[in-house]
Amino acid sequence: MAVTLTEAAAQHVSRYMEKRGKGVGVRLGVKTTGCSGLAYKLEYVDDVAPEDIVFEGHGVKVLIDPKSLAYIDGTELDFVREGLNEGFKFNNPKERDRCGCGESFRV
Repeated sequence: MAVTLTEAAAQHVSRYMEKRGKGVGVRLGVKTTGCSGLAYKLEYVDDVAPEDIVFEGHGVKVLIDPKSLAYIDGTELDFVREGLNEGFKFNNPKERDRCGCGESFRV
C-alpha cells in the first residue's frame, strides 16, 4: 500500500509550507459528495494524528486516514500547470469513473 508524490508536487508543498512557516506535510483523503460519490480532500497539516498512515516522498509527508486509504491506495499526487491554470492532479488507479465537471469520482 502506498500513496506517492511527484517531484513537482513535493516542491509545491515544500514551498507553500516554507511560506506558511510551519507544517509537517499534507493530508489526503476522500469525502462523500458530488455526482459520482467521492471527492478528494487535501489540506496542509501541522501535526500528525495517531491514526494517520504516513507516506513520504521527496522529503514531503503525505498523511492518510485509514478509512480513505482503501479508496486512494496507489494514488500518485502530482502538481501540474496547464496554460494559466495550475493545481494538484490525482492519478488514482482505482478510479473507475469521474463526473462531467471533474469534481467527484467513483471506484
